[in-house]
Amino acid sequence: MCRKTKKMRPQKKRITIDDKVIASLDEQAIIAPLWWSVSIYDSEEKYENDLKPFTLPQRYVFAIQWYVAEVCNGGHSQFYDNSTGIVWEDALRGLQEIGATENIDILKESVARMGGAPSKVRETRWEQLEQHNCVFDDLDDRFYASETAATMQALLHKYITKNASAFYFDGEITVVE
Repeated sequence: MCRKTKKMRPQKKRITIDDKVIASLDEQAIIAPLWWSVSIYDSEEKYENDLKPFTLPQRYVFAIQWYVAEVCNGGHSQFYDNSTGIVWEDALRGLQEIGATENIDILKESVARMGGAPSKVRETRWEQLEQHNCVFDDLDDRFYASETAATMQALLHKYITKNASAFYFDGEITVVE
């Protein structure tokens, strides 16, 4: 028997990031406006245009979240192979901003192995991965043993708290639910 599934449709949703949300230190909730508004799947131009309404601290936490999620899920190869590789520069700057020194070194080394400047174009990154015969197993191991767990979260929380006003948001976002 066939079941009718609910179609996911874009709809407007009001999102407010205020002191209460920031005090929760829920990084996902704090950068929710970016998750719904910033495309990592299209061009660098689209990515940059989508980020214009947001602050640098929002941008950095967004990129760090993508970087950590991808590396934790499948390593640096997955990070660069997927659309998420477009955020590598913002992730690096964000790690510098929050003071995640060991992770800065790991990401810098992965960038060096990609030829020093991973492309913002996914297909070109694929070519770079192949051209440079990139192997990241040692970096992945260092990443998993580094600041990514409690220390990384503590650094993010300290950064968000210190820059709370940069994360405030009140507006309508198009979401797909």
